[in-house]
Amino acid sequence: MRVDDFDFDLPNERIALRPVKPRDAARMLVVRPDTQQVMSDMGVRDLPMLLQPGDALVFNDTRVIPAQLEGRRVRGEISAGVSVTLHMRSAPDQWRAFARPAKKLQIGDLIEFEKTGARLTARVAEKSDAGEVLLCFDVSGPDLDAAVASVGHVPLPPYIAQKRAEDAQDIKDYQTIFAEKDGAVAAPTAGLHFTPHLLDTLSERGIEQHIVTLHVGAGTFLPVKADDTDDHKMHAEWGEVSDTTAGALRDVKARGNKVVSVGTTSLRILESAAQADGTLQPFAGETSIFITPGYRFRAIDALMTNFHLPRSTLFMLVSALSGLETMRAAYAHAIEMEYRFYSYGDASLLFPATSEQG
Repeated sequence: MRVDDFDFDLPNERIALRPVKPRDAARMLVVRPDTQQVMSDMGVRDLPMLLQPGDALVFNDTRVIPAQLEGRRVRGEISAGVSVTLHMRSAPDQWRAFARPAKKLQIGDLIEFEKTGARLTARVAEKSDAGEVLLCFDVSGPDLDAAVASVGHVPLPPYIAQKRAEDAQDIKDYQTIFAEKDGAVAAPTAGLHFTPHLLDTLSERGIEQHIVTLHVGAGTFLPVKADDTDDHKMHAEWGEVSDTTAGALRDVKARGNKVVSVGTTSLRILESAAQADGTLQPFAGETSIFITPGYRFRAIDALMTNFHLPRSTLFMLVSALSGLETMRAAYAHAIEMEYRFYSYGDASLLFPATSEQG
């Protein structure tokens, strides 16, 4: 499909720069393509009543690390500033990263990072297209984790970072309450809407809660530069669906209840773990799944997610689920009704379209 098919105009004032307080006070647009009332303006706190007892929500427990590093490239006596965003761990002492400016980096260059007395050094081991490099650090394992935490900072999404500087509040705001396993460079933002009170209400309603892991990479922020979706390459991310979670969700499906993914990250790892017949199996490894209209969903029955960027792989994903024309209309409605967009914005609850509509 043409990438232009997924474009739309978004006024700058619709981009949320801070989350609402409390988190579950956000608005939520419910989209049901196969019903007479396709769109309903509701709130995140309405979620328990929108689901049935026995349904299951699936959350991502990844934790955002301070993956943005500012350093100096050193080559002989020449040095220059370089900004690095880590996006996937490839070895105990190695990270794949996006660097700026990348064109001037060469294999073998040293990059020195320093912040408030903490120091870390990396060597450029590989260099590929689109500004991606493989960095080999001078420390390994937990020592590298600690060093990154000392010299790095949380990488706010570009559409926020371009408008304001990161501050101490973001360290709290940009983590979900499920965050446990270090590894993400971006938050699974649909999970930001949940509070202990909302989780208690969901439990009282009989809604199950299950956990998967997908370490969100910086590739989630990259624009789609290809003209056709067939020519776009997704960057791999590491994820896991445990045997316990896979078995619990198979039981949910077997009794006729719905599996509702909280966020596109949970959805992508669940779909990566699903077999051709729809059976969910344990999974641990890399996935570069790319979901566009025409995809047959196997693992999930609905999706709770935020509002996404024009021409993005995530808007393609939601269009695959609920239908491109339906999502065009839903986003136009959200803009008109002044919903807040992107990471700190409002939510949507999306149900699938029939194949004829999708």
